[in-house]
Amino acid sequence: AGPSASSGNPPPQEPGLGELLEEFSRTQYRAKDCSGTGGSKVERIEKRCLELFGRDYCYSVIQNVNGDICGHYPQHIVFLEYESSEKEKDTFQSTVQVSKLQDLVNRSKTARCRGRFVCPVILFKGKHICRSATLAGWGELYGRTGYNYIFSGGADDAWADSEDITEEDCALRSSDTHLFDKVRGYDIKLLRYLSVKYICDLMVENKKVKFGMNVTSSEKVDKAQRYADFTLLSIPYPGCEFFKEYKDRDYMAEGLIFNWKQDYVDAPLSIPDFLTSSLNIDWSQYQSWDLVQQTQNYLKLLLSIINSDDDSGLLVHCISGWDRTPLFISLLRLSLWADGLIHTSLKPAEILYLTVAYDWFLFGHMLVDRLSKGEEIFFFCFNFLI
Repeated sequence: AGPSASSGNPPPQEPGLGELLEEFSRTQYRAKDCSGTGGSKVERIEKRCLELFGRDYCYSVIQNVNGDICGHYPQHIVFLEYESSEKEKDTFQSTVQVSKLQDLVNRSKTARCRGRFVCPVILFKGKHICRSATLAGWGELYGRTGYNYIFSGGADDAWADSEDITEEDCALRSSDTHLFDKVRGYDIKLLRYLSVKYICDLMVENKKVKFGMNVTSSEKVDKAQRYADFTLLSIPYPGCEFFKEYKDRDYMAEGLIFNWKQDYVDAPLSIPDFLTSSLNIDWSQYQSWDLVQQTQNYLKLLLSIINSDDDSGLLVHCISGWDRTPLFISLLRLSLWADGLIHTSLKPAEILYLTVAYDWFLFGHMLVDRLSKGEEIFFFCFNFLI
């Protein structure tokens, strides 16, 4: 028999924050690499997240084993269904058809940058708060759907080079003018299945341009107005490169103002009036706000949306969905927890573990790369709360 607690050996410890941060700072999470020694550590982290979610919620799991759906999403994607007590868990019955949800996910994943589909991550008052990347432009879309003759292949984190061709030109070349309608149609079906009405876009661009071509798009500039039935909010927020300035100022975010006059910045702030009337914020001054003011005001906006009487969900995204997006998802999770509204049984160390592990690490934030470049948006997230 093995050693027991009574013989003086302590019981196995749950994976701690130190172990998590060590793994996080060592490598970027990739679902397909979850094997070997590193894989066993990641499995412990994922198992711990499932246990923490299960304290307060009944949930189903969207299977993403080996990253078959998305390489930088968790292998076991949690779909929170409702709050529950321990007694209720024995009688849990799914409120959704998980097979239908999985099918929608599979069909819609090519609609968004890097396959990072609309994914529910927080449940509040029955509303799903979701995250994703922005819409894929023609380049990535066709590259991911078999039109590889248009591009050279590239690494997962690089954009393929190409000449400047419009989406319309590409559709003609592909002999499939309906591909955008098809994949974005599935994206819209997934949004509706999750009852999402509000889409908050953090991009400072209307479209991301690389090598002279539009590699990504966004709902706010969809020419066919496919997303007209949703409430679209353009709330431009500086990307991870800006956080190099934050580090260089000895981590002083007060007084640090983004340069809105840069050539690539072309997405103005745009929020429907009915969402701002109660906030007492002069949104016309957003370009004069420092990083702290901007983060505070955007967080107030997101919290007001999800605290409204509306029973609709919310999607938050930037370009790739692994820097600015986890910043605001993490701040939302921690703020709602601090107010006693979600994850009510979790202690401070547990909610901290959950948001670092699930919202940042398992959704592909490239901490190693960001640290090497000094783009410390991850540190800002938690320093901001002090």
